[in-house]
Amino acid sequence: MIVIMKTDTPNLEIQRIIQELQSESITPEKIVGKHKVIIGLVGDTATLSPEHLQQISPFIEKVMRVDKPFKRASLEFRHGEPTEVSVPTPNGVVVFGQNHPIVTVAGPCSVENEEMIVETAQRVKAAGAQLLRGGAYKPRTSPYSFQGHGESALDLLAKAREVTGLGIVTEVMDSVDLPKVAEVADIIQIGARNMQNFSLLKQAGAINKPVLLKRGMAATIEDWLMSAEYILAAGNPNVILCERGIRTFDRKYTRNTLDLAAVPVLRSLTHLPIMVDPSHGTGKVEYVPTMAKAAIAAGADSLMIEVHPNPAKALSDGPQSLTPEGFDRLMEQMEIVGQTVGRWSKKFSLSTATSFSTTKALSKSSLAK
Repeated sequence: MIVIMKTDTPNLEIQRIIQELQSESITPEKIVGKHKVIIGLVGDTATLSPEHLQQISPFIEKVMRVDKPFKRASLEFRHGEPTEVSVPTPNGVVVFGQNHPIVTVAGPCSVENEEMIVETAQRVKAAGAQLLRGGAYKPRTSPYSFQGHGESALDLLAKAREVTGLGIVTEVMDSVDLPKVAEVADIIQIGARNMQNFSLLKQAGAINKPVLLKRGMAATIEDWLMSAEYILAAGNPNVILCERGIRTFDRKYTRNTLDLAAVPVLRSLTHLPIMVDPSHGTGKVEYVPTMAKAAIAAGADSLMIEVHPNPAKALSDGPQSLTPEGFDRLMEQMEIVGQTVGRWSKKFSLSTATSFSTTKALSKSSLAK
């Protein structure tokens, strides 16, 4: 249930209403939007009458029930106003949201060594990416596959951020590792295999860092939004949803089935920002550019693209990784589509005239210190 306040409501009156509505079974949450203040009532609201609540104050404009099982994640909970997730990085604040330019996150599946992750960070930044992705802890289907370098890889991600100023997106697999991942990550990723690890979701919700929640391999959209609800209910409002492909009956031609229809469906159901990962969604590098551009046209707020300096020698997910040169070309193509839908802004912390060779020389100097 939500209580929508009139635009001229004094803050003292809002606080009075919150105190009056608070009880053992009801938790009021104040949501400040651009145009309205909303009080969300979370808990057992079945016995509450909207007509009765309307009489509490003349400053109440409307009282509405939220019928969705995912209360906080529902579009109604914010009265249709999209959430903006702001991520501070050394290069400035990156904002994910429906009314902002598309955010590009790029980098390798796994952090392999310092030279590789720093070089990749330099290249994706030069092409226009705002954040670097890289796995320190890697969930793999086979116990014999490369599992990531763990804590030492977090140090390498920190080095890449120091050199380039890019924000860091990396995955946490175990709640034991959450504090040390949160020290380095600007966005904490919860992967497809952990989408319904409810203990981990609760703990991520208690940490003051944005959370990127990937869709489970066999998860319905409602399953996915209910997982987001766990994070939101634990007190963290900064959740980004990532469509990364689902398992279907046809796996002969692609690794997964990228569900781009999920983008407009989510837009009708939730206020949370939406990311698309065409690399995992297709599993084949030749399909990534097409699906990345399609994701922009479908209305995605962000894209996650796997990039590796030498995909043929990558320790994980090489077949779906673009080379830096391929990523350069893709960003040029994405810019055309992004500008067409009014969602593109190409910003550089260095001058756009600065060549990659100059950037590389600067970063080598930083590494030598």
